[in-house]
Amino acid sequence: MKKVAFIMGSDSDLPVAEKAFEVFKEYSVPFEAHVYSAHRTPAEAKAFAESAADKGFGAIICAAGMAAHLAGAFAANTVLPVIGIPVKSSFDGLDALLATVQMPAGIPVATVAVNGAKNAALLAIEILAVSDAALTEKLKAARRAAAEKVLKKDAEISAEYHL
Repeated sequence: MKKVAFIMGSDSDLPVAEKAFEVFKEYSVPFEAHVYSAHRTPAEAKAFAESAADKGFGAIICAAGMAAHLAGAFAANTVLPVIGIPVKSSFDGLDALLATVQMPAGIPVATVAVNGAKNAALLAIEILAVSDAALTEKLKAARRAAAEKVLKKDAEISAEYHL
């Protein structure tokens, strides 16, 4: 199975990142976490992005706040799918969201909600599941369980508030 690289722009992004780590563990998806800055360690970030496919990664997640150029810097240096997580650190995360989502044509970055680490992890897992039937089944089972939970809540509320 391919693994996922989770890159943080700063160790202050760790509380957001940990929500993705929980999902990877739940699905038994191998991952690595690193701290690289698009601005303070550009050479190291570029080297990691360029070598990621050869090291067995199937997707890269980048979490960064403020200027949030990290995902774009990674996407510019790999053809692996890159998922950006804008991290709320100023302006309610709007600055990070816009910096992550507004990529030039030819350098795509999939972007999730501000602090949306869980969805970033699930999107990375869906990408890996394209070539992994067992992972696809785990995702389908999770969707069924989520639907059953909602329907159970519907039945409870409907029974209590039915005239």
